[in-house]
Amino acid sequence: MLTQRLKSARKSLKLTQEGLAKKVNTTKATISNYENGHSTPSNDMLSALADALNVSTDYLLGREEKKSPSWGDEAEFEAWVNDPTVNKFYKEFNESPEERKKALLAVWEILKTQGK
Repeated sequence: MLTQRLKSARKSLKLTQEGLAKKVNTTKATISNYENGHSTPSNDMLSALADALNVSTDYLLGREEKKSPSWGDEAEFEAWVNDPTVNKFYKEFNESPEERKKALLAVWEILKTQGK
């Protein structure tokens, strides 16, 4: 199940094995081994793959059919997706060079832990 879903999710994003490997900081050979069932990703790698492919780990493992991580409330998701600020951020983020994306994600990880 993992092998098929990993490959399908990667292809649906028009990513090559090399492109996915770069996103999760591994090699093309490792991704190929996962997709061909020659090896199994660690839990940390499985999470990284799910994040990179915008799917849940449960989807990759065949525990659920829904690709995307679930939102508790569909109305909440619609409001978020239609927010002009979110759309502007997404567009600018998507068009940014990889190093800027990585830097912003690192800052986000720090901000998430503040105030806990």
